[in-house]
Amino acid sequence: QVQLVESGGGLVQAGGSLRLSCAASGSIFRVNSMGWYRQAPGKQRELVAVIASGGSINYADSVKGRFTISRDNAKNTMYLQMNTLKPEDTAIYYCNLVPPTGYWGQGTQVTVSS
Repeated sequence: QVQLVESGGGLVQAGGSLRLSCAASGSIFRVNSMGWYRQAPGKQRELVAVIASGGSINYADSVKGRFTISRDNAKNTMYLQMNTLKPEDTAIYYCNLVPPTGYWGQGTQVTVSS
């Protein structure tokens, strides 16, 4: 059974930082690429960062240089360090496999005020 639990969101002023965490089932975490997705109001969900099981990383252009994705295989946990946040980063953030499974957790809300 897939389990994905996101945490760490909150309200922050523009220019601030947040660190998101994703606790995932061990059975899926170690052998798959994992990613952070986000969905802003009225927009489609988009993939913003990917980390492969071997450690290779890719970012969407909109977050490159500001966000850092990492994973701790021993803890079955993935992280997203978000710096220099902008109001346009406001969204619900989700973690999932890449490509994603049909299961989505509740996500964690990130709100960036101007």
